[in-house]
Amino acid sequence: MKVGLLVRIEAKPEFADEVAAMLRGAQELAEQENGTVAWFAFRESATIFGVFDAFEDEQGRQEHLSGRIAAALGEAAQTKLSAAPVIARIDLLGAKIS
Repeated sequence: MKVGLLVRIEAKPEFADEVAAMLRGAQELAEQENGTVAWFAFRESATIFGVFDAFEDEQGRQEHLSGRIAAALGEAAQTKLSAAPVIARIDLLGAKIS
């Protein structure tokens, strides 16, 4: 794993449970992406969520950004999120997954 994405998602309070369910459901889509090596969705507070993804290369990251999860998140941003998701492109310095 060499590159990744760290995404911060803020849901409108009345849609927080729907956003949580959407992220839980996105795991199946992530598992279908060959270029996505690791994928984590998490909840930080009642309305703040996040996603961390890891990829072997830039091609995998780009494929993910143009995939079904990103499209669903973009659609949710129109009505269910307080603001557009904040997406940070990151370089991985080390990793341990067991």
